[in-house]
Amino acid sequence: MLVDRSDRAAVGRIEGLGDLSHASLTYSPDERFAFVFGRDGGLTKVDMLTRTVVARTLQAGNSIGGAISDDGRLVAVSNYEPGGVKVFDAGTLDLVADLPMPGKTIGLVDVPGRRFAWTVWDTGEVFLGDFSGAEPVVTMLGNAGKNPFDAVLTDDAHTYLVGLFGEKGVTAFDLWDDSPEPQKFLTDYGKTGEDMPVYKMPHLQGWAFTEGQYALPAVGRHALLWVDRDSRETVATTEMHGQPVFVIAQPASPYVWVNFATPLNDTVQVVDSRSHDVVATLTPGKAILHMEFAPRGAEVWISSRDDNKVLIYDTRTREKVAEFPAEAPSGIFFTARAHQTGL
Repeated sequence: MLVDRSDRAAVGRIEGLGDLSHASLTYSPDERFAFVFGRDGGLTKVDMLTRTVVARTLQAGNSIGGAISDDGRLVAVSNYEPGGVKVFDAGTLDLVADLPMPGKTIGLVDVPGRRFAWTVWDTGEVFLGDFSGAEPVVTMLGNAGKNPFDAVLTDDAHTYLVGLFGEKGVTAFDLWDDSPEPQKFLTDYGKTGEDMPVYKMPHLQGWAFTEGQYALPAVGRHALLWVDRDSRETVATTEMHGQPVFVIAQPASPYVWVNFATPLNDTVQVVDSRSHDVVATLTPGKAILHMEFAPRGAEVWISSRDDNKVLIYDTRTREKVAEFPAEAPSGIFFTARAHQTGL
């Protein structure tokens, strides 16, 4: 569904995009073209102005995400089946590189300098691919740990953070270093008490970077973990309504907004990064799957899948200001993402 953010309304639908049950997308630098990554392995290029599919390829059996290079010329896709990364020409979707990997490939992000970073679930290995020359150069940076489930690039493109499911902790790679080495932190959290079943993996591209801190979801816990960005020491824990899925910083503010895994997924909480206190609890609707802020933070758009609605809240008053119907909405992706590294 194509929306006009100014009018707070849907303006059209684009069909033929395949299985969008775990879809994500990114945009060309001019915001005209969207690249849609479908669960069925489909990569689709959509013209936003004409609302038409201009190119499509079924490049794998199962894929979960992708990224566009900083110059907008390459689109990379990470694959579960058969694993690995494929890189395409953004203009034509012609294959540029096929990089097999020893397992499911996750946490794919764009890195400045026409590069991409990614991680392998099965082996824990982290790779950096450089596509600035005539031939791609792929470097294995190190091992993040057991079963990395997702990864994210910090907003300054300095640090690649990898979340671990098979063991406690997060692993950081300093991409400003010529020879990055894995640095683990948060290895002690949750050593007392039992973890709960994980009903939905956190999505780490929603990790918040605010007030000199990382706000991170505690896997298997109803909690946020606050980590000092420089020392990587834990500074606080915030008890939450449920298991966090997305933890997203409200632009130009000290607040982060959090939604939760099923069965507690009718709620959104707002946390102040200075005090680490929950300052608001909202119940927008059934099955709150995603949130997206207006670029300057005035509004947040929230998808309520089971109510078949998109809801819009004023972030200052935290009151609903608009809504419109949508068929089982999930991810919300504003074209401002075209100008954000790591998205």
